[in-house]
Amino acid sequence: MAHIETQKSKAEAFRKMHCGPRTLLLPNIWDVASARTIEESGFEAIATSSAGVAFSLGYPDGQRISRSEMLAAVARIARAVKVPVTADVEAGYGNRPEDAARTASDVIAAGAVGMNMEDSRDDLAHPLIDLTRTVEKIRAVRETALAAGVPIVLNARTDVYLAEVGAPEGRYDETVRRLAAYRDAGADCLFAPGVRDASIIERLVCDLKWPLNVLAGPGFPSVPELQKLGVARVSLGSGPMRATLGLLKRMAEELKTSGTYKWMEDAPTHAEVNRMMSGSQS
Repeated sequence: MAHIETQKSKAEAFRKMHCGPRTLLLPNIWDVASARTIEESGFEAIATSSAGVAFSLGYPDGQRISRSEMLAAVARIARAVKVPVTADVEAGYGNRPEDAARTASDVIAAGAVGMNMEDSRDDLAHPLIDLTRTVEKIRAVRETALAAGVPIVLNARTDVYLAEVGAPEGRYDETVRRLAAYRDAGADCLFAPGVRDASIIERLVCDLKWPLNVLAGPGFPSVPELQKLGVARVSLGSGPMRATLGLLKRMAEELKTSGTYKWMEDAPTHAEVNRMMSGSQS
C-alpha cells in the first residue's frame, strides 16, 4: 500500500507539471544510464522513448518490440530514479481496449506514473487506428488506472501530421477532431508530433484548451517560443538516442582516420558514472 501511495503522489506531481507556468521539458531517454544522466542534470521528470528503447535492444521502431521487453526496460529505469517516469508504449501493444488496459496495468506495475499512447499503426493504406477504437482504448486506460489507485498521466498522440495522413489542407481539422475526442475520453495531455509551424501550434493550444505536447528538434521553435505559445510539454523523442549514435559514429571516424581521442574530452569520468550508478535505487 505504501508503494501505491508513493506512486500515486508521483502521478499527481507529474500531472501538475503540465499546468505551468513553465513548460515541462522531457529529453527522452532509453536506459538507466541516460535516465540517471538526465535526472542528475536537474530535470523534474523522465520520459522514455519507445524508439530509443527498441533501438537499444536491437528492434526497429513501430511495435516490433514486445510489451514485456519494453516494460522490463521501463521498470529498470523507474527503479533507478527518484523523479516521476512516463513510459512511451506506442499504440498500447494491441488493437483492443483489453490490450490497452493490460499495457496500462503493466506500466503501473513497472513503477511508471505516465504513459504515451499513439493512434498510428504499421499499415500504409490505413496509417491511423480507427478513432472510435482509440477512444475505447483511452477509456480502458483510465478505468485501469482508477482501479489500480494510480492516476497515471495519459499523453494521447495522433500521427496525422507525422504520417502525413490525407491532403495537407485537411490535416489540421483531423488533428483537432482526434485530439478533442482523446481529451474528452480522459487524456491528460495531447500530442501532435510532426507539427513545427508556430501558427499551427498556437491554434492547437487555443482550439483544444488542454495541455499540449510538442515534439521538438532542429527547425522547430525554441523552448522559450513554445512556452509563449502556451505549449505545456516539450519532448525530443528518439532524438537524444540518435544524437548519441551520431557521436559514436564521429568517435569511430576520428579513431580510424586521425587516431586521436578528442571525443572523450566532454565525457564524464569513470568515477562519476560509477557514482551515478551507485546512487540508483535498488
